[in-house]
Amino acid sequence: MTKPLYILNRPNLNRLGKREPAIYGKTTLAEIEAQCRDEAGPVPVEFRQSNSEAQLIDWIHVQAIQNPIGRGLRSRPGRPQGRLTAAAALA
Repeated sequence: MTKPLYILNRPNLNRLGKREPAIYGKTTLAEIEAQCRDEAGPVPVEFRQSNSEAQLIDWIHVQAIQNPIGRGLRSRPGRPQGRLTAAAALA
């Protein structure tokens, strides 16, 4: 069974396409999800978004326990503090 690709989206990404589209673009999070699923092909995708960084960290911890030999974690911190401020994927 293929392990799913987990795509975790940081706080406020639910506002993509709605909040200041001149700055952030018109693409919505739902459209990004569809693109991710298309690119993943037959690989199952768990696409999640939360406005709580604590919830994102909890999801990471759960997957690290359930899938100790996963594909890895990619975080794109957007702030010097290194907080989760962009999409992170765990599989």
